[in-house]
Amino acid sequence: MAVNVYLTFNGNCREAVEFYAEAFGTEKPQIMAFGDAPPNPEYPLPEEAKHLVMHARLTINGSIVMFSDTFPGTPFTAGNNISLSVVSKNIDEIKTYFNKLKEGGNVGMDLQETFWSKCYGQLTDKFGIPWQFNYEE
Repeated sequence: MAVNVYLTFNGNCREAVEFYAEAFGTEKPQIMAFGDAPPNPEYPLPEEAKHLVMHARLTINGSIVMFSDTFPGTPFTAGNNISLSVVSKNIDEIKTYFNKLKEGGNVGMDLQETFWSKCYGQLTDKFGIPWQFNYEE
């Protein structure tokens, strides 16, 4: 099982990822911009979103840290731009942690099967910390 950090930025994600890669001496980051995704005529991509980071990932001293920019128009609050992601190969473990952390918290998405996982869910615990839970085969 792993707990990974996911950091969200407000338009300066590329600068942050490159800074962290240099500071920690990691591999050159692989950065995917929103403009790199296949176009969807039903949802045209705004020009200002094309250069923004959709996803990047670094391994820092053995820990995975993931990054993205917010999509234009999405609310952004510094301090609320971090979530923790529990990734496990044990569904029972995921269910146990999820059920304990949801006490007094707010469930955003109950544990359920998705197209990428047999068990995924999101919640914010009673201390205001956002969590994601993902079963990984």
